[in-house]
Amino acid sequence: LTRKVTHDSIVVQLNGAGNMQTTGITYASDIMRRFGSAYGARVEQFPVPAFFDHAATKTAMWNERSVQRILDLQARMSIAIFGVGSVDSDYPSHVYAGGYLDEHDLTMLAADDVVGDVATVFFRSDGSSDGITLNERSTGPSHEQLRQVRRRICVVSGASKINGLQGALAAGLATDLILDEASARRLVSFNGHS
Repeated sequence: LTRKVTHDSIVVQLNGAGNMQTTGITYASDIMRRFGSAYGARVEQFPVPAFFDHAATKTAMWNERSVQRILDLQARMSIAIFGVGSVDSDYPSHVYAGGYLDEHDLTMLAADDVVGDVATVFFRSDGSSDGITLNERSTGPSHEQLRQVRRRICVVSGASKINGLQGALAAGLATDLILDEASARRLVSFNGHS
């Protein structure tokens, strides 16, 4: 990241990072620290799992003041930067490869025709996310919440993530898109343009 001096900036984590094998703190804090250092910003981590075991646990946690403080920071974001996880990517994102989802979860995602996720919230190729049970346990912002952020920068590398990217675009999750050349060409060809 290119260094840029900013004032009163806060970098806030969009979703939890813990799972049954790890707290996820090291993985998430490395990313957050780089952004904080590059922009002279305060870093606020979100110390919850990526997915709760039960939707009721999420509901209870969202009532905790310490969690509400982070949710409030998220609600006031002016810029969101995120990638797209894709179920069928050549290089699966951390959510799919890092022990966050078990076989039952993956079976449920397949049954729901899920093509990808943004910040652990899943969607189909048409951008819809209604009725995807795993989203009730996810700690990422809902698509409705994310669409409230004025500027939403989606960064994707790898042509095999195009199905996930198309779903994210259909959901209206990005205002800005950063792609490598191969992904850009594949996206254009998938959309029937020359």
